[in-house]
Amino acid sequence: MSLKIGDIVPNFTAKDSHGEVFESKSVLGRKPLVIYFYPKDNTPGCTTEACSFRDQYEDFSALGAEVIGISADSVKSHHKFANKHNLPFILLSDQDKRLRQLFGVKNNLFGLLPGRVTFIIDRNGVVIYIFDSMNAAKHIPKALEIIKELVL
Repeated sequence: MSLKIGDIVPNFTAKDSHGEVFESKSVLGRKPLVIYFYPKDNTPGCTTEACSFRDQYEDFSALGAEVIGISADSVKSHHKFANKHNLPFILLSDQDKRLRQLFGVKNNLFGLLPGRVTFIIDRNGVVIYIFDSMNAAKHIPKALEIIKELVL
């Protein structure tokens, strides 16, 4: 399966950075979401992206949106990453790559690196925008722009 613009995001579960089971139904269909997939904790581009989402998190929150980061890293890795960089948003562990497959996030760079893709989902759970770029810095302003258009 591969989610496209106009698709409703199905419910899913995954462990968060505290080892708790996150159920998407707790936010899907309730508020706008920014779900971003990234290659790996504590790498330069991924740290830049996470810290940029952190620095803009209040802007997303003020618009009623939630930010969720997803990678194949372990719960323990996410916990350390979130603590080290004071990340206020949800990080989900996708070690079995089930979520990556559900959303249709492909590998980049000749299949060597997990892709970096951001999904914007409206308050009804519908995918309204997909941004696929290995340039980590571009995801945050684009996501904020789309969320602003959505709620204003």
